[in-house]
Amino acid sequence: MIEFSVWQILGNLLLAARWTVALSLLAFVGGGLVGLSLLVTRLRGWPGAATAVSAYVHVFQGTPLLIQLFLAYFGLGLFGIDVSPWVAAGGALTLYASAYLAEIWRGCVQAVPRGQWEAADSLALNFGEKLRHVIAPQALRIAVAPTVGFLVQVIKGTALASIIGFVELTKTGTMITNATFRPFTVYACVALMYFALCWPVSAFSRRLERSMRRDH
Repeated sequence: MIEFSVWQILGNLLLAARWTVALSLLAFVGGGLVGLSLLVTRLRGWPGAATAVSAYVHVFQGTPLLIQLFLAYFGLGLFGIDVSPWVAAGGALTLYASAYLAEIWRGCVQAVPRGQWEAADSLALNFGEKLRHVIAPQALRIAVAPTVGFLVQVIKGTALASIIGFVELTKTGTMITNATFRPFTVYACVALMYFALCWPVSAFSRRLERSMRRDH
């Protein structure tokens, strides 16, 4: 057994938190880009596009993130593809986030009154101009708060990456617990670190929601 003080435990967890933050940002930004592509594809109205995007969203929303991580890490290995925990976790979380963000943003676009689309049509704007100048500014006001709020779910979701060997907060906590045999102290510190990461984001999301209601 190795003796660690609480400050040493917190120090090691703080170092691991960098990877939790990095993975969260990768998944959130990557998921945002993929989700935006899915949304635009759906709005374009191409034949079969809505069905394909809907199927994509249902697959990633309807299966546990843990299973998606297993498939990304172990499943590709069955085909001789060597995937690192970092790549597998980043890829799985990006696809997971993209499905949810695409649905969040679709709801925000649908919340824009239909008359706005008709007004854009009357101005003879093309699809890109409609989105950029008319629809997107209005949908953005609605989307900011739930999008920021979803980041909390992404941060907490990174904890599951520990199951495939990605060394972030939860995995580091497990490693310290195995060395010190102090699970209550270690996991209490892990919970504190996640709270320190998630609470400011949640508070910011609530402030945005209140601000949007006042402005409306």
